[in-house]
Amino acid sequence: MASIRELHQQLVKKERSALEIAQEALDCIKTLEPKVNSFLCVTTEQALEQARQVDARIASGEEIGWLAGIPLGVKDNMCTVGVPTTCGSRILEGFTPPYESTVTEKLKATGAVVMGKTNLDEFAMGSSTENSAYGRSHNPWDLERVPGGSSGGSAAAVAAGECVVALGSDTGGSIRQPAALCGVVGMKPTYGLVSRYGLVAYASSLDQIGPFARTVEDAAILLEAIAGYDPRDSTSLKVEIPSYISHLTPELKSQTLRIGVIQETFGEGLNAEVEQAVIKAVDTFRELGAEVQTVSCPRFRYGLPTYYIIAPSEASANLARYDGVKYGFRSPDAENLIEMYCKTRAAGFGAEVKRRIMVGTYTLSAGYYDAYYLKAQKVRTLIKQDFEAVFNQVDVLVCPTSPTTAFKAGEKTEDPLSMYLSDLMTIPVNLAGLPGISIPCGFDNQGLPIGLQLIGNVLGEAKLLQVAYAYEQATEWHKAQPQV
Repeated sequence: MASIRELHQQLVKKERSALEIAQEALDCIKTLEPKVNSFLCVTTEQALEQARQVDARIASGEEIGWLAGIPLGVKDNMCTVGVPTTCGSRILEGFTPPYESTVTEKLKATGAVVMGKTNLDEFAMGSSTENSAYGRSHNPWDLERVPGGSSGGSAAAVAAGECVVALGSDTGGSIRQPAALCGVVGMKPTYGLVSRYGLVAYASSLDQIGPFARTVEDAAILLEAIAGYDPRDSTSLKVEIPSYISHLTPELKSQTLRIGVIQETFGEGLNAEVEQAVIKAVDTFRELGAEVQTVSCPRFRYGLPTYYIIAPSEASANLARYDGVKYGFRSPDAENLIEMYCKTRAAGFGAEVKRRIMVGTYTLSAGYYDAYYLKAQKVRTLIKQDFEAVFNQVDVLVCPTSPTTAFKAGEKTEDPLSMYLSDLMTIPVNLAGLPGISIPCGFDNQGLPIGLQLIGNVLGEAKLLQVAYAYEQATEWHKAQPQV
């Protein structure tokens, strides 16, 4: 699948129609879905109608934006009117939202063509997309391996060419980790930059919607379209959105760019080939003219335990609404209300969701709140302060996105802690509310992609995208495609 710029030029020059582009994507989905399972719902008729509307606009002489006629995937935890939103869970099987999420509303207004809803770990809880109630997604680079999670369906769809770009949500790494494992670009924006209205909540103080793409430029275009203030989201930031595309330049020598390599992300637990690829990437930044130094974030390693207290606590509160009364699945064989609650939630939620609800309920309970939840919030503040300190020394931070490349399906399902460690490098960024991006930086000896994570200061998306773009233009990693 071509880039947004290439497809846009083809549409404007009338070399191809939006309908032809949409049909090509639908044909690709039809061919690959039996292998990849990245979509839970394909909106064929809606996509074709959206494409026809774009063609009509072009025929009438109307000027179209970057995303008009561009095939797009949407993670199935964002509300879409008339289209099911399941969150990968049995408890929402058949649920069709009565309203549209802000991000999908914005994208439909641009003329983007929504191909369907992509697979995910149930309620975005997982690192492998194996927790979906509707079957796991497969990594296009090796179908026996996971695409990462929780936005594995979106990452796999973009990597396989089933859509040009896709939306994911990132609570502890759920965009960046699957982007790394699938060899694509994935970005988590600053907390509050993109509206969460219509995003089904997992952990409200951590969740953030962001783009998947094959190139940094495509990610910048999609981010610019979805960013911005929304009065319907109380955490939305009232800031002016810059033109991210105009900041993309292939060189860094015209300015003094200071890059900090986080020393706590290297050492035990990091795959040797991942480490080598990241070190080579750092050398590339030096060649591009950046000043590189090693920096320390002492509390970085406390991100994982802190996250697994705060996120389940918020999930426990957010998922209390799924009781079988107003919407979604309801157990049919209950004799009273309490029994109906119990049987509905027992049958509707999967094992990982139940695990996190129980952990969260425990940490919020009387006698344990101060010992766990309150202490975790204090550590979260310390982690944020570490980042603030290093951003006085450097402009952008660098580290691996994931400690390993894609692992085999089933390899970690019986060991939750091992699975949780997949997000070791990404979680602190969410706790601090910072922007982060994962870009391809190499392959291991099995041909599996390796991801490089760049972390910016609050609202530093323009700088982050600029640095990522310069690296991308200096390398060839993003041009490789899986032979799925």
